[in-house]
Formats: sequence, C-alpha cells, structure tokens
Amino acid sequence: MAPFRARRTTVVLGSTALAASLLLTACGSGSGSGSTDSAGGKVTLTVDLFGTFGFKESGLYDEYMKTHPNITIKQTDTQDEGQYWQALQTKLAGGGGLADIQGLEVGRVASVLQKQADRFTDLRTLGLGGVNDELVAWKGAAVKTADGKVLGAGTDIGPEAICFRTDLFKAAGLPTDRTELAAKWSTWQGYLDLGKQYAAKAEAGNAWTDSAAGMFTAEVGQQKVRYSDEGGKPVYDSSPAVKTAWTDATALVADGLSAKLPQWTPEWNKAFTTGKFATLSCPAWMIGYIKGQAGDGGSGKWDIAPGPGRTGNWGGSYLTIPKTAKHPKEAAELVKWLTAKEQQTVLFTKQGSFPSSTGAQAAIKDVADPYFNNAPIGRIFSESAAAMPAQVLGTDDGVIGKAFTDALGEVERTNTAPDTAWKHALDNVKKASGS
Repeated sequence: MAPFRARRTTVVLGSTALAASLLLTACGSGSGSGSTDSAGGKVTLTVDLFGTFGFKESGLYDEYMKTHPNITIKQTDTQDEGQYWQALQTKLAGGGGLADIQGLEVGRVASVLQKQADRFTDLRTLGLGGVNDELVAWKGAAVKTADGKVLGAGTDIGPEAICFRTDLFKAAGLPTDRTELAAKWSTWQGYLDLGKQYAAKAEAGNAWTDSAAGMFTAEVGQQKVRYSDEGGKPVYDSSPAVKTAWTDATALVADGLSAKLPQWTPEWNKAFTTGKFATLSCPAWMIGYIKGQAGDGGSGKWDIAPGPGRTGNWGGSYLTIPKTAKHPKEAAELVKWLTAKEQQTVLFTKQGSFPSSTGAQAAIKDVADPYFNNAPIGRIFSESAAAMPAQVLGTDDGVIGKAFTDALGEVERTNTAPDTAWKHALDNVKKASGS
C-alpha cells in the first residue's frame, strides 16, 4: 500500500452520520442464528481482554446484542497486558476460568503457536478459516500454524506517531504545527534535541515524555528484526535495533527528559490530566486510551504528528477461542462480526484502533479527530502503516521486551548505570525464557 499523497476532503471523527451509516452497514454483516444450549435459548458470551480494544466503548457490543437478542456479552479486562498474560497462563495451565473469547497481543503469538496451540480452537472448525483473508498479509500469517490451523482473528495493528500537548508546547515556546514538528523530530536524535529545548523552558515537573520504556518500545518497533532473527534464533543481545533504541532511551534519562512514570500504572494514568509530560510515543490504539484517561478536559489540548521515521508498529491484537469455551459457535459468530471491515472502520472512527483490514484502511484514510485538534489521523497512521515492516516474531518477544523496559525503569528510578541495567535485562530474559 503506497503512502497517501493527494489532498482529500476531511471526514470528522465521531460524526453522527458517519458512525450511524457504519453501524447500519455493520448490522447487516452479522449472523442471526443463536444457540439453544442454555435455558430459554439465552447465551452469555464471556470476553476477556487487555488494554482498550474499544468494542464496549464504541457501542459495538450493544449493537450486536440488539440484532442478537438471545446473546448477552460480558467483558472483563486488564489494562496491563503483562498482568493479563500471566493470568492467562495460569488459566491455561489449570484448564479453568477461561472466557469464550480471549484477546492475544501480537508479541505473544509465536509463543502460543509453538507452545500452546493445542489450548486454542482452530477457527477453521468453526467456519472461520478465511477470517483473516482480507487483512494485511502478515497479520493473518502470524496466527497460522505450520499445519494450517488458524488460531486467531486479527483486530488492529499499531502504526506509530507522536501525541503531544499543545498547551505545554506553547508555554515552552515550541511550535505546534504538525508538519513543522514532524520535520524537527524526523529522527530520534531530533526528538531528543527538541526535548532539550522544551526542558530548558518548561515549568518544573513537566517532563518531555512519560518514560524511557515508551520511547524504547516505539523505536524497536520500527525494525523488521528486533529480538529474533528470521530463523528464529534469539538476537536480542546483539540486535542493532535493540542496542540503538537502548542508547537513545538511556540518553533520554541522562538528559532529564523523562517523567519516570511506569506505563499502565495509576500514576501514569493520572499524569494524562496533570500535565506531567508533553509528548508520548503514540501507536494508533493509544488514542482511545488518552481519551479515556484525560477525559473531556483533554480535548483540544492533545494533538498528533508523524513521529521519527514516520513508521513503526507497536502492538496489535487478535481474538482467540480457547478449547474450553462454553459457547464456541456463538463466540465464532461474534469474533467474525467484530473483526469484519465494517466494525474495524467503526473502531477507528470512534476509538483510533487502526484496522488490519485493507478494506477498512481504505475507508478511514480521510478521518480527522476533533479531540486532537482535528488531526488527520487517518492520513498520519495510514502513511505510517504503509511503511511498516513485517516484523519477525519470536517465541519470547513479550518476555524480552518487558525485560528491557523493566531495566530502563531501573535506570530512571534507581539511578542504575545503563551498562549494569543492560546486564540485568539479559539475565532476566535468560531466567524467564530459559534461553
């Protein structure tokens, strides 16, 4: 997919007419059939997720239940994906407590395929063998086993940009024009340099960005090879992508540009409203998270510009159906509907979750978001996605990424020397993965 270069008429995010038309279209794509394996033909589908998928927030569950009156959807969620993953492992090991539908982050996919494929339903057996056919090619390929099983249905992907606070930029004498900022931070060094300018004039307590971990994750997300090579061999200790991102992230700390806030913590969440940081490495799904944390008071204060390198992928998810699901047939119908292009389009227009569906990508390229000063998020994230590398996924990507971001937390919050923290990261990977 080529970058979008032509000027286009802006479509306003959250427009009543647009949302209504998308939901009406979406209604027609669902199945009206339901199970009669429960009393009175009523079925309660359980969905267990992490972060903010946006299904509930965008009204998709309500829409589905209107057209499927025998279905009730109950969602549980954990904001911290690491905590969610640990709980999921406990449930998989014990064989109990799993929902009908479980979310799966892209960094965990290779591990599931190689170690736990027998715990999840092959979606082909539920009529969903082609559920990923209309997605970007690598999205579906990542959840397909060597013998052809399809273990997940793709939802969003995570093209990157930079979210920033216009009010804090103005107070520090920095420009707020997106094009000008994108030119100034076209590289990560440019991002650090502009951060130093901000720090020189910003009020005390207002840092340039939230954490070294956020910057590190965004930067390694721009490379095809990160933690494992194309043959599956772990290369995290020698990877140029990891070493460069580590050097830049520790420089961020050394220059006093980090708010030293661990992501996904209550302190981090509160900082979205208190102005503790001016910029944030911002995959598309972060849009919905910012709105949820900053609330109505943040509208117009936040904006979005293309980030360093103008590309990258941070995150992205799948929906899976465990073999212990109580209602696999109904779960499959809901999964198919939630991941269809119409619903992926709604999720972007309302929540900012960038679609993996190529049809949905074409539909959202002109979307703007009034919450973020009418930033052309469709164009910004589409261009980032167009240049996105098809990343090599290793079995322990989640473990490795966490080890490095935890080590960066040591550098920030305990003044651990970067070389010492690096060694701690390597040791923790070996302990956690056994490699």
